[in-house]
Amino acid sequence: MPILGALTGFLLLFGTATATQPVIKPVASVRPHYTVTLTAYNAVPDQTSDHPLVTASGAYSNPEVIAARSQDLGAKLPFGTIIELDGSNITSNDTCGYNVVAPHIGYRVIEDTMNVRYTNRIDVLLDTKTNYVSSGGRVVNAAVVLGLCKGVTIRVVGHVNFNQIPKTQAELAAIVEKNSGLALK
Repeated sequence: MPILGALTGFLLLFGTATATQPVIKPVASVRPHYTVTLTAYNAVPDQTSDHPLVTASGAYSNPEVIAARSQDLGAKLPFGTIIELDGSNITSNDTCGYNVVAPHIGYRVIEDTMNVRYTNRIDVLLDTKTNYVSSGGRVVNAAVVLGLCKGVTIRVVGHVNFNQIPKTQAELAAIVEKNSGLALK
């Protein structure tokens, strides 16, 4: 009977994983953070592999929640790492449209990797249908509007298992906020 009581207490304390409620492993109270260059991409063959709807980890290329990291960041940001991006320290304002595109970024799950030629870089996946009209009247995709942003701070806010990646930004944000006490800025 003591074993049953201990098991019940454990389950009540830690909960159980379900398909509808992803488990986010919290990070230490001091959250790792890195200063990187931020870019964006679309899930199209010209910007990915021949299989644009599948990330390097095997996850679906969901433009609401997926991000790629340069290969040199692989040990620090393994697949499943949830990051928060902060563009308040951007140093390349002339080539960066972060403030315009920020509403489409939110939290991201690292599930893809970039070509080896890139270093110290995060690439957020954006929807091919998210477009803006330029001052010249031309329709431009959000990935182009974002451009090249140097000095972006990323913070590690958790980790999620491959089979529990939320499908929407709202789901990801709600889970992160519930499990970590963070609120997206």
